[in-house]
Amino acid sequence: MNEPTPLRPPMIRPTGRFLLAHPAHAIALGFGTGLSPKAAGTVGTAWAWLAFLALQPWMDDTRWALTLAAALPLGWWACSVTARDLQVADPRCIVWDEIIAFWLVLWLITPANWAEQLLAFILFRYFDAAKPGPVGWADRLYHDMDPSHTRHGWAQAGWGILFDDLVAAFCTLLLIAIWRTL
Repeated sequence: MNEPTPLRPPMIRPTGRFLLAHPAHAIALGFGTGLSPKAAGTVGTAWAWLAFLALQPWMDDTRWALTLAAALPLGWWACSVTARDLQVADPRCIVWDEIIAFWLVLWLITPANWAEQLLAFILFRYFDAAKPGPVGWADRLYHDMDPSHTRHGWAQAGWGILFDDLVAAFCTLLLIAIWRTL
């Protein structure tokens, strides 16, 4: 019985041309932040923080809820398409997952001063990068699959890209809630 061949990373990192080739690429790559040669997830999270601060004067809870409710399915689609086009189940250059998850964290801890936002950034990056406990579990649910061998494989891969970051956001929010309670 032949085992499916694992997906290999792209031979070349995505470029600006790839970013602009499809709207899904631009979204999934965080409007270019995912092209960072080092620490793309951290760069994407920092962009999310800056975008949150820039948008905050025009946002209220209803607008943030609607923005996140729209950004989640949009991001799922964008991550699915981009992963498929790169033929990698969870490409490191996709940072929409960090963006939406960190927006969720910042929205739910608001009001928060600069130090609390920095703490949220550090905690979120820790959970996303180190993947302890439930974050690692969420990552493994979809990470070892080969999306090219199932009918809805790329959609599952797209959800998997988002899911572990949403769990990282939950863990971040849990620790901040405990810290604020104490």
